[in-house]
Amino acid sequence: MSKAIYIATVESDSGKSLISLGLLRMMLIKSAKVGYFRPIINEFNEHSYDEHTNTAIKFFNLDINYKDCFAYTQSEVVELLSEGKADDVIHNVIKKYKKLEASYDYVLVEGTDFSGEGGFTELDVNLMIAKNLGIPALIVGSGNGKKKKDFINTMQLSYNSFINKEVDVIGIIANKIEVDEVDYIRKELIKSFPEKLQIDIIPKVDFLAFPTVKEVVQALKGRVLFGKQFLDNAIGSYSTGAMQLRNYLTRIKENALVITPGDRADIILGALQANASKNYPKIAGIILTGSLVPEDAIIKLIEGVQSTVPIIAVDGGTFKITNKIGAVKSKIYATHNKKILLSLDTFDKYVNAEGLTNILTSYHSDRLTPSMFQYNLLQKARAHKKHIVLPEGDDERIIRAAARLQLLDIVDLTLLGDKRTIQLKCDQIGIQIDLDKINVLNPEDSIHNKEFANTLFNARKHKGMTETTAMDLTRDVSYYGTLMILNGLADGMVSGAVHTTMHTIKPALQLIKTKPNVSIVSSVFFMCLSDRVSVMGDCAVNPNPNAEQLSEIAISSALSAEAFGIEAKVAMLSYSSGSSGKGEEVEKVRKATQLVKAKNPNLKIEGPIQYDAAVDTSVAKTKMPNSDVAGQASVLIFPDLNTGNNTYKAIQRETGALAIGPMLQGLNKPVNDLSRGCTVDDIFNTVLLTAIQANQQ
Repeated sequence: MSKAIYIATVESDSGKSLISLGLLRMMLIKSAKVGYFRPIINEFNEHSYDEHTNTAIKFFNLDINYKDCFAYTQSEVVELLSEGKADDVIHNVIKKYKKLEASYDYVLVEGTDFSGEGGFTELDVNLMIAKNLGIPALIVGSGNGKKKKDFINTMQLSYNSFINKEVDVIGIIANKIEVDEVDYIRKELIKSFPEKLQIDIIPKVDFLAFPTVKEVVQALKGRVLFGKQFLDNAIGSYSTGAMQLRNYLTRIKENALVITPGDRADIILGALQANASKNYPKIAGIILTGSLVPEDAIIKLIEGVQSTVPIIAVDGGTFKITNKIGAVKSKIYATHNKKILLSLDTFDKYVNAEGLTNILTSYHSDRLTPSMFQYNLLQKARAHKKHIVLPEGDDERIIRAAARLQLLDIVDLTLLGDKRTIQLKCDQIGIQIDLDKINVLNPEDSIHNKEFANTLFNARKHKGMTETTAMDLTRDVSYYGTLMILNGLADGMVSGAVHTTMHTIKPALQLIKTKPNVSIVSSVFFMCLSDRVSVMGDCAVNPNPNAEQLSEIAISSALSAEAFGIEAKVAMLSYSSGSSGKGEEVEKVRKATQLVKAKNPNLKIEGPIQYDAAVDTSVAKTKMPNSDVAGQASVLIFPDLNTGNNTYKAIQRETGALAIGPMLQGLNKPVNDLSRGCTVDDIFNTVLLTAIQANQQ
């Protein structure tokens, strides 16, 4: 069986970037060691990178040198082929590929990205490379702008060309198919190809087909006058503003790019006003032609308008510029997370990844890689959509995470805060998020305050809480978010980006409380190392748990591990392994281990044990040779917070491991605390954890 797939296309603009991203993620689910190879890349200068290759490496954080990812540029290979040096080309391509094959469990090979240059077609070059590499091909074709029958014929000819050259084809992907033609294309392809061939149909996704304003700016070498943070706006249509404003306004379409001479102040201001109006479509951007910019008075007027519309000045006449814009093709680049995430989501929906995976069955591993773990988080959270409240709604990191979650439609969200303030922050940082599709509540003045105050008073009056105090506390975002959960308006809460741990979890301890037979709330981190995922607890909540509490932490952590697909092998960490050491702290760990064994005799657990003996098989053979856990522990329980917190942070900083969490365990409903130094990725992952916890409960 092959450990590589060759993505081939017979034309440019086929949309194979989407397929490449999806396949790379598919491979990373199986192994952390994935290579990426483009035998022939687009032209680039010495100070830049091939954008497509750079996107793959940067987004997936591939452990690969950029120069190892390609063999030639387009011009180099065209010249060599023109000179009859095809053998030299193949020799070097094979040499480069074999180096990657020897270093990685899987290699994604992406075919050429040009057509008709120097008399060589894309199909010819793809056939030559795929055949000599000896790996199966996946053919990608685009139905965009083609008649249905013509598209079917093209795919048949492409398939036959590969088969005739003795290249195994594992699948056909029909991309950019009009939605109303999907059923017809599927039926005809199934009828036209062997039954064993996998056939997938991806309908046309408008947003992915739309170029961004940034791509237009780059193509025209434009000068950004306003709205630099909004250059990722997608262009759904474009039109020239040469008529009177009253006539032009009726022709504006959604996400339109307005093209007008720079001295047409009426069109410029009218377009900006239309964008702000609920009665007109949104504007993607404004292109000012003729090397003209508005007069100072108009510039001053524009500067005072809150707008999400970038304005760009370009050299050249309106007609010439319009033609150039029409030739700009949409691409996926490393900084455009929205397009990348949507591409991955589209791949998940329409491509049978499991079927493609079957060709790579030569690789077997029981290890749960970080990529697999993160992918599983996404799928588990998506399986049962939950409602998560984010109390710190006006924090930039929270907003960015919320925008990503909204794009992928994984959870329902409530942001706490003032809606106008949040919208202003979105505009300032250039984040496109539809607050009308997210529940935004302001605890300072909410329709729920009276009901929440009554709930809080009844729950805490036995502790001396007054009705006045209860009403005041409902305006606190942590209490408000917790009361949403208690009243069934949310399934879980994630907070702590700007608040302390105690501020976040105190209301939960008072109101949500712990599960039956659980006396202590604790936490775990999912530490994503290069080759495995370890569960570490407690690293965030309990300073110095006693033996009974430590046993509960171990049991809760083991259950958390199993719930997230990690086989629980628990190591109760100490400064001594087995019976070799004595002392108060060692005895605490020993007693806790005994308590766990008594409560859960089937749980694999070892303790006391040192960290090296817990995770290193060679050390385990020396220190604890008869243990079922030593050397392969997946759940690491620290004796106190000082040890746990410092250890996880040391591992994180020194190895570059991703630490997902902390995830609180033991509560009746999930409430999770963020670090005040958290990143957008931390927030995103913690929301996924919380949604999965809510589903499990």
